Amino acid sequence: MRQNPSFAMTDPTELRRVIELNPWATLVSDADDGLVASHYVVLLDDERDDLTVVGHVGRPDDLIHGLGERELMIAFQGPHGYISPGWYGDVAAVPTWNFVSVHLSGVPEILSDEENLRVLERMVDVFESRMPDPRGMWTLPNDEAFVRRLAAGTVGFRLTPTKVVAKRKLSQNKPLETVENVLTQLEGTGAHASAELAAEMRRAHEVRRERQA
Repeated sequence: MRQNPSFAMTDPTELRRVIELNPWATLVSDADDGLVASHYVVLLDDERDDLTVVGHVGRPDDLIHGLGERELMIAFQGPHGYISPGWYGDVAAVPTWNFVSVHLSGVPEILSDEENLRVLERMVDVFESRMPDPRGMWTLPNDEAFVRRLAAGTVGFRLTPTKVVAKRKLSQNKPLETVENVLTQLEGTGAHASAELAAEMRRAHEVRRERQA
């Protein structure tokens, strides 16, 4: 991901927030047969306060990616959307796409069976906790044999990144008046409205205002 100083994200708290809110990630590695990409849920490691993440892949994706043996890049995609040149007013302009992305790279550590089981259990709990009647991984009719048989088909990993590239391209290079026009459109009801993207833009521009104060 090409970086631009105007759009760089460097605050670890902000990076953790984007990762936590967007756990459906893309895993990319340079495999024996060329580039390979997979899609899995990846969570922040709840025992760490840095950018270490944990997740799992289904077999044989561990072999395809060379998990634990070669570099893996994990890409988290936040809110994104189309920005019309008409939103910039009566000036020369072209369309663009605003987005938030975080890329973590490093060689992952393979988890033990018991560590993997704990990560899988936490993943279920994270998402089931939002349900009116949550079903945990160990909730009946699941029994231990069933859970362990499914877990055996996965390989867990922990990745502490050695390289982080994070970017939020949210019209920071535009005048504040233009930004407000874009926000009005995103928060409206038009074809390209996006409340989530607007919220990220407002967050980014609060940081911009603080730096200019």
